[in-house]
Amino acid sequence: MANLEALTADHLQAARADVHGRSAELIVRDGVLRQSVIALRSGAELAEHNSPDAASIQILTGRVVITSQGDRDLELTAGQLTALTHHRHAVRALEDAAFLLTTVTSVGQQEGPERGAPPA
Repeated sequence: MANLEALTADHLQAARADVHGRSAELIVRDGVLRQSVIALRSGAELAEHNSPDAASIQILTGRVVITSQGDRDLELTAGQLTALTHHRHAVRALEDAAFLLTTVTSVGQQEGPERGAPPA
């Protein structure tokens, strides 16, 4: 069982020390379901990327903005949860932040549950 408070603290510390200001860990892998803790140092960004089949983001601490083609920017703070757009999007930390990213992909449908497994 993952302890989100401990993972958040660990990954924020790692993001602050990382040259790119990021740290991430896949914590749940179960068939098409993936859950990752991602931390970004203030000003760091996950560059624009494609969206998976379905995804949500829950802010664990801090504040981020999601920029998306075709949608307005969305600012989220600790405790907020939303589905992610199906357009290309980017995530930028407005202050040191960590979030739980939940995705559903079309790969790995025959796989069983694994914790801490490397991303596919």
